Amino acid sequence: GRKERGGAKGSYCWEDKWRERERERERERERERERERERERERERERERERERERERERERER
Repeated sequence: GRKERGGAKGSYCWEDKWRERERERERERERERERERERERERERERERERERERERERERER
């Protein structure tokens, strides 16, 4: 990349920006993991609802 004013300070600025981008990527990964966990919870809830429906059908058949 282009060097900024002040040589050494410029490289420091570049390092800072790079680290900031790395932190942003980490935050994004965390958000993705959270979304995945939410999707998993949703799937679990759906499975539970299905099991409940199955139990209801079983009760209906028994009557």
